[in-house]
Amino acid sequence: MASTRRNFLLTATYVGGGLAVTGSVKPLIAHAVPESTELAPYLTGIRMAATPATAYRAYRSKVVASPAVTTWIQVDLGKSFPIDAVRLFPASERMYPGHDQYYAGEGFPLRFKIEASDDANFGTPVTIADFTRLDFPDPKDNITQYTQRGVNGRYVRLTSTRLRAVKETPTESVPLGGEPKDSPDFTLTLAKMAVISGGHDVAVGCKVSADPEHGNSELVAQLTRPVRQDGEGIHNDNPHAVTNPSTWNPPKYKAVAPRTGVTLDGGVFQTAMQNNIEYLLTSYSTDDLLRQFYERTGKVKNFKPTGSQVFWEEDLAGSNAGRFLMGAANTTRWIDHPELRRRVNVVVDGIEECKQPNGYIMAYPEDTIFYSERAAYTRAWLTHGLLEAAYGGNEKALPMLRGYYDWFNQQAFLPEMLRGAIQGGQGMIANTRVGTSPVGKPADAQVIQRYYQEDAWLQGLAKHEKEQVWQYPYDRPHCYLLTNLEAYLDMYLITGNPLYYNGVLGAWELYRAHWQQAGGSISIIEFEKDPPDSNYLRQKLGELCGNSFWVFLSQRFQLLDPDNERYATEIEKSIYNVGIANQHGGKGLRYHAVLEGKKEKATHENTCCEGQGTRLLGSLPEHIYSIAPDGLYVHLYEPSTIRWQQGGQSMELAMKTSFPYDTTVHCTLKAGTPMEANLRIRVPSWGEKEMKVSINGKAVGIGKPGTYLSLKRQWSSGDTVEFTLPAVVRVKPYKGEDQLAGKKRYSVEYGPILLSAVGSSQVELRVDKGHDAEQLVNHLERVEGSPLHFAVRGNPGQKLMPYWQVSEEEFTCYPVVKSLA
Repeated sequence: MASTRRNFLLTATYVGGGLAVTGSVKPLIAHAVPESTELAPYLTGIRMAATPATAYRAYRSKVVASPAVTTWIQVDLGKSFPIDAVRLFPASERMYPGHDQYYAGEGFPLRFKIEASDDANFGTPVTIADFTRLDFPDPKDNITQYTQRGVNGRYVRLTSTRLRAVKETPTESVPLGGEPKDSPDFTLTLAKMAVISGGHDVAVGCKVSADPEHGNSELVAQLTRPVRQDGEGIHNDNPHAVTNPSTWNPPKYKAVAPRTGVTLDGGVFQTAMQNNIEYLLTSYSTDDLLRQFYERTGKVKNFKPTGSQVFWEEDLAGSNAGRFLMGAANTTRWIDHPELRRRVNVVVDGIEECKQPNGYIMAYPEDTIFYSERAAYTRAWLTHGLLEAAYGGNEKALPMLRGYYDWFNQQAFLPEMLRGAIQGGQGMIANTRVGTSPVGKPADAQVIQRYYQEDAWLQGLAKHEKEQVWQYPYDRPHCYLLTNLEAYLDMYLITGNPLYYNGVLGAWELYRAHWQQAGGSISIIEFEKDPPDSNYLRQKLGELCGNSFWVFLSQRFQLLDPDNERYATEIEKSIYNVGIANQHGGKGLRYHAVLEGKKEKATHENTCCEGQGTRLLGSLPEHIYSIAPDGLYVHLYEPSTIRWQQGGQSMELAMKTSFPYDTTVHCTLKAGTPMEANLRIRVPSWGEKEMKVSINGKAVGIGKPGTYLSLKRQWSSGDTVEFTLPAVVRVKPYKGEDQLAGKKRYSVEYGPILLSAVGSSQVELRVDKGHDAEQLVNHLERVEGSPLHFAVRGNPGQKLMPYWQVSEEEFTCYPVVKSLA
């Protein structure tokens, strides 16, 4: 929605976790305040932050068909208090139909009164406010307050005598700046109700009741829930959090990911990258990618979007260019593809052509930044894309980004970006990635400290508080919170403050332990209630974009602590079982990692998962190796060659393998002159036993699963390193909410590869009498000519195959396993 702000009277503010009533102060800039003199005296100056997490959902009375219905809610304070004011918090949890934008104020009482009494039956009430004769204006997202001197009472009751309509879903999308229409249904809806006494909300945690006919007893407790950890309002400005760069002590990566110098020599990764190139070249033309930029400048006029264009391209204007640059520019770092590079340069040139004198480069007009997810998602995507273009060799991209962020970092709207914009935290990564780039400035990080930083969230994550993930208080819990975490880890890299590292590591461990399915899919998604360890199979949880973020977050940890094998394992699982698994050849990318039933149809319409999926697939070579000051880490096993500088001279390692189809690995080194280097070989945690490694045919060491075997020596051209990965089939019981009565199901993995039972979504595999289900391993027989395909002895016609290879078949990644009677 277009941003329209008006001045109004500020009469109250939050102080810490409590409330403090204040006098009038200077006007505050507000968002979408109704043109109504009647509303102004009741405004607090605080706008309500969205409450999509289930713990913060609003109270809603029963739906009725007429507005002329009386219903009430009543708070029992436990004892009589002097009451300074009553504060009403509007609901802000539903989206504009057809648009990714919250609207607030739905169901706020149209006519109502607020009373206090020491009598639970309100035989002798005292009136605090009475609006029963005229309609009360729609407060939108403004928190309102009602005062009356000399009032005391134990009970506070709000009685609605006329209800406001619920909004309906229109047949067409609400236009930019439009409003959803009223439906024939009516409710009383409030997010929270506060009773202020002595500057504090004494209603927190108090018992609430509602009228038995129209009230909703299941939701009344929401009205007196505690204040969210950083308050209820949208405004977020913490100048005290900004630190001086002279105090920063940034850590150094112990290893770095190669940006160039890796070539693929056949294998699974190369096939995936070639498919990705086909997808990038056949999905959109450069005119398509630049259309929204040209619309902003007037070069393209009267374009009428249809279908998916309305949201994925117009609402998120400019994201399509970001999607293409993320995928294509990443790819050209590894594969010399002239047409792909030409298109990257055309897109960057087009963005530069539309650049404003003040440095502004986004595809949407400046005054629409609060519409949909433009402030965060779209800005981040274009920033990612231009950074990848720069790292791929385009010289225009970095200066453009620097000019834009010099503009952005000074804007008056920044206090509203985190909570006033949809999923505003996504925008943090845009600032921090620029801040860690060659053109970064301290201001890029200081903007995060002042306007985005959430200390309480970071501290809760560091304590492994699960609610901080699945009940994130200020926006919908989502895999996209991983981008916030990426940004906070960047903040650690910029400042060295352990607050960031500890919080992000706690979050990483929470996701890994409680929101990850077999195969590594991150299984938490917006708009779905997803408690820890629920692992639902019948709702679509795992998004490709979530695992892309997971890879890049894990990569940061890996470079800080490259000897910790668990980060490589997470990256490996995500690539095989989500990234590549969600490709459909070169035709498109799938949105969700569906683990049972049928995979979704692939799309090529600029979805979030296409953008982050193509970015991940374009980056695959950088995850195979990392370069340390004293040598090289081998993390993944793909036929490839890396060339790097060691001690001032060039070195090369060529890896030959058919993994995951075959487990033997053969590496050959080249060096201009003999050179000492430490070659660290990953011994994967999924290995069944220790791994023997030989150099030039002679055994030199044994590595334990979950470690790196260090081979420090003087290397000469022609030296070889050989080993066989100790891969094994593992059977694990399903732990989650979607259990089948009287049956047990299991996931099956070969090394890092998730296997699927194909032919049905309800497969039952039988093992010999007296055998445990885990003994399924002994019933698997390799299918000749089909690597990684297994027949199941005693189960005619049934087979298991890699999940990434499943396409049109019906399947399950959690077959039932039972012993024969």
